[in-house]
Amino acid sequence: WRLQAKLLKRQKLSFLSPKNDMLWYHLIQPAYLGVVWYVFSFETMVFALGAGVLAFLFLESINYIEHYGLLRHKLESGRYERVQPHHSWNSNSHIGRIVLYELTRHSDHHFKSAKKYQVLNSHAETPTLPLGYPASILLSLVPPLWFYVMNPRVPAQMKPQLAHD
Repeated sequence: WRLQAKLLKRQKLSFLSPKNDMLWYHLIQPAYLGVVWYVFSFETMVFALGAGVLAFLFLESINYIEHYGLLRHKLESGRYERVQPHHSWNSNSHIGRIVLYELTRHSDHHFKSAKKYQVLNSHAETPTLPLGYPASILLSLVPPLWFYVMNPRVPAQMKPQLAHD
């Protein structure tokens, strides 16, 4: 909200401006649920809400396992170093690669973002998850077990930053 307020102020626009993206994001979500309720039913709206919550949890779980313990160092200029393959975890699980449309080649996607998912590669310097994505997501739901399995695998140059080592 603060960033949006600064942006609007810089553009000399009111908080209630149609250019306030945060306001739109917060209005569209309940409006969508209201339309689903009106057009279909209360039960369908509850289903849509549940699907949204599950999708959000799934997305955040994947973000967590893809980036756990990996850091981009801040340069003298104040910017962060360019994204490299070693800044995210990959998985070489064949089933996960097929089912998740090469999401498991996450590091190559960030390194060469214009590449089509069908041709994403695994790089030798890329950290590799010990399990596939589905199993890693489940493992991450039990933090002590996740830390026990993953902390030893975090590259040495990034370990001093780990809180749970």
